[in-house]
Amino acid sequence: MNLQTILFFLVIIPVMFFGLVWSLILNLFEPGGDGFHNVAAWWGRFSAKLLGITIEIEGEENYRRDLTYLVVSNHAGMADIPLILGTIKLNLRFVAKEELGKIPVFGWALKTGGYVLIKRGQSREALQSMLQAVTTLKKGPSIHIFPEGTRSQTGAILPFKRGAFIIAQKAGVPVLPVTIIGSHLITPKKSLKINKGKIRLIISKPIEPGRYRSVEELMNETFRIIKGNLG
Repeated sequence: MNLQTILFFLVIIPVMFFGLVWSLILNLFEPGGDGFHNVAAWWGRFSAKLLGITIEIEGEENYRRDLTYLVVSNHAGMADIPLILGTIKLNLRFVAKEELGKIPVFGWALKTGGYVLIKRGQSREALQSMLQAVTTLKKGPSIHIFPEGTRSQTGAILPFKRGAFIIAQKAGVPVLPVTIIGSHLITPKKSLKINKGKIRLIISKPIEPGRYRSVEELMNETFRIIKGNLG
């Protein structure tokens, strides 16, 4: 067990817990989740600095803080979520698995903080939970989705699922492609070890869903851009 892993369990996890409790209190007064997002974004930056993770960002000029986007990115490490929260300067919510909402304190904070908890599968309940993301986008906050649905073990991009792009088309908001490079080396899949290192974040130009005739075309274009950035 290295120093970064020890710091994660002895410092970052307790800080996260107290942040979640504080966020639950904030959510009573700000039910939209803005206060929760600010706490989560601070925690993301704090975690990166404490663990010795350097973040190199490209393309910050490609989005505006006052607009709403569906942010999509590849997913290769557990560091991806705090990384995105701490570096992308949007009022951002995440789409998460419904099961996470059942975790005491953590799940309560996600629910009251405006995160979208989606039921997996093809059932009517799954469709309704997906439409909740459309409603959230129309209210103003941006949403982030990992369209691969799971983490890559090697950093190579996995096939995308259609759900994120159905949401973008129904909400009529631009897709903001984000490429994450190197996070699989920070938090390897199926390992508790955490390494210090450098992560590159490439923010590409937004894609207007109205330019594409189908969900598949929008999905394929987003995939092409993110895969191209990975090299």
